[in-house]
Amino acid sequence: MIKQTPELTKTKMKPHIIIKTVSISILALVFSVTTIVRADTFDSQINNLRAENNNLQGQRQDLQSEAASLEAVISSLQTQINDLSAQINANQAKMVALEAQIVETEAEIERQRVTLGQNIRAMYLEGDVSTLEMWASSKDLSEFLDKEQYRTTVQDKVKTTLDRITALRAELENQKITLDKILIDQRTIQVQLDSQRAEQARLLALNEDQRSALNSQIQGNSSKMSDLRREQAAANARLFGNGTRNVPDTTGYPWAGVAFPNTSSDPWGMYKRQCVSYTAWRVWKSGRHMPFWGGVGNANQWDDNARRAGIPVDGDPLVGDIAVSNSGYYGHVMYVEAVYGDGTIYVSQYNANWGGSYSEARINIGSLVFIHF
Repeated sequence: MIKQTPELTKTKMKPHIIIKTVSISILALVFSVTTIVRADTFDSQINNLRAENNNLQGQRQDLQSEAASLEAVISSLQTQINDLSAQINANQAKMVALEAQIVETEAEIERQRVTLGQNIRAMYLEGDVSTLEMWASSKDLSEFLDKEQYRTTVQDKVKTTLDRITALRAELENQKITLDKILIDQRTIQVQLDSQRAEQARLLALNEDQRSALNSQIQGNSSKMSDLRREQAAANARLFGNGTRNVPDTTGYPWAGVAFPNTSSDPWGMYKRQCVSYTAWRVWKSGRHMPFWGGVGNANQWDDNARRAGIPVDGDPLVGDIAVSNSGYYGHVMYVEAVYGDGTIYVSQYNANWGGSYSEARINIGSLVFIHF
């Protein structure tokens, strides 16, 4: 706290009738409010943008989870396609081997036909000889029986060979028909799997487009937040110039150690370590009534809030007033510690440098307005 110097021209506190027990009761009531409509000096819109980004990031996370599921389905389909392709390749190899076996069998059949033809011709030549002549030409009964048995054996061999060749050909043809059906079915399944994979890939591409759009929105909001911070920082710099002094806070402000930035509201609905929270607390600490202004604007709207509440507002500062700067998107509020005769005032404040820290400064009254709580 800065003590007044002899050059002070206005140091008189505005008279107030304060019943401290009532004030403390009101504070307790304010603290008991469970649902606080949030409004802080410059982070109201930034926090809205941040909340929107959080929502967009949640949507992006959902899309990423969906993309992971799509990629898993595509991977599974690709595995099935690869397995099926391997089976098709194996069956095609079997078909080639089977066709080669059929060709070899046909060649064997042809060789057997030649052999059988020769045997049949020999049998027919012998068939021209009568049984009596065969008996007469035989040396004995044993030789006759041997000749007869040979003819029967040749006949049996002809039948057996033909039966075996016919059965082999039928077996090979059946195998070929079965394999053809398997290949047709497998190729049909392969087409279906390719179609499913293409659809999943289309959905994944759509998902990626949606994620890209969300990323653009998030980046756009982040850019807007940066622009708003720069705008207000520039306004504060114009207000304070090089006169701001970062000094230890000895006021007793109870939320000086709270992390910054934050979305934690004080009893008056202001985000802690913002200038509005600090000035609201200073008004209350001095024994005066601080209205609950959470949800009704930034710092540059405090003077309008005060007028609506019947609290005097003008350009004539008094010690203990709240100085309001309407510059920038959010504005800035400060607690008047001293008033000098050269048109300057000494103020204490929070977050003038956008870092949530306490500072003091001697500044020109200029276009500032003052709320006389």
